[in-house]
Amino acid sequence: MSEKILMQGNEAIAEGAIRAGVRFFAGYPITPATEIAERMAARLPEVDGTFIQMEDEIASVTACVGASLAGVKAMTASSGPGISLKQENIGMAAMHECPMVVVDVMRVGPATGMATLPAQQDVQQARWGSHGDRGVIALCPSTVAECYDLAIRAVNLSEQYRLPVMLLSDAEVGHMREAIEIPDEVEIVNRRRPSVKPGDPSFLPYEAEPDGVPPMADFGTGYFWHSEASTHNVRGDLAATDHRSAAFLHRRLIDKVEKHVKELTFYSTRKLDDADIAIVSYGVSARGSAGAVELARSEGIRVGLLNLNTIWPFPAHLIEDLAGRVRAIFVAELNAGQLHREVKLAAEGRVPVHHIGRFDGLILTPSEIVARIKEVL
Repeated sequence: MSEKILMQGNEAIAEGAIRAGVRFFAGYPITPATEIAERMAARLPEVDGTFIQMEDEIASVTACVGASLAGVKAMTASSGPGISLKQENIGMAAMHECPMVVVDVMRVGPATGMATLPAQQDVQQARWGSHGDRGVIALCPSTVAECYDLAIRAVNLSEQYRLPVMLLSDAEVGHMREAIEIPDEVEIVNRRRPSVKPGDPSFLPYEAEPDGVPPMADFGTGYFWHSEASTHNVRGDLAATDHRSAAFLHRRLIDKVEKHVKELTFYSTRKLDDADIAIVSYGVSARGSAGAVELARSEGIRVGLLNLNTIWPFPAHLIEDLAGRVRAIFVAELNAGQLHREVKLAAEGRVPVHHIGRFDGLILTPSEIVARIKEVL
């Protein structure tokens, strides 16, 4: 039997992560993500886990790298300015191939911005914030229930693909309260383990299996390996001038995500089957977009919604299909057009792609979205 609980979005993220097996959290207080740290501080001791408030954001994500290498499922959470500080070591985690979850409860920026108000201005930062090419997974909830479900999914994907997974919430979704169903059972994924015994000299820590992901041995379990942040070969040896190993490694870090785009694409639709106008949205903006669908339909305009839970890797195949079925696409988001660019590229000029955005700390309303559609059409 499932249980129905009234819960805040940030609390749901914490509870979903714990349900998925997270037993280590390191963080630093920042609006509007602080409730995640507060919940983890209260709950982790109850499940034999560890909470640490670190001295800053950089130390927080670095502590998660260490915990992950030691075999513990780890998570940190912040907002835009803190994510900027974490980015260098998010990239390091990607090179180490350390599973972890990084939550970004987005707010208006840049700089300090409007710390208590919602935005969706870190979409491109989630993809390109740390230097270098690599595959990136970023998920985005639009309801409290999705906060819980996608937190579990983020942990599972981080373990399955051995990489840091971003969970992009926002101040509005993070702070709203809704009744959600807590299921009795959920799918839990744990990192793949080496098939050879500890001490076996044939163990190669970065030798990938056919899906591009290497099994992972925990530090302290008898496996001897070098977790290298520089470009390395399958043994973990520095490959500063080994161009073949460098090309192989960097291609694999990209392909282990990009070759699985369809399996990593999570989304929902609303009245899209017969629509001739589509709204593409995500996060809190998908809520206003859902209302816009109903309002437009009441006025005889056949509008449908594609609500993206996967932002990265960008599901271009969904947009390509959509562009062949509708006469116009509108992208609703709380920024100046960060996802609009991706949608426009995927549509490849086959259909007009228009932007509906704001970045003043207010959310998009159904009437505002419909008014923009009418203005264009």
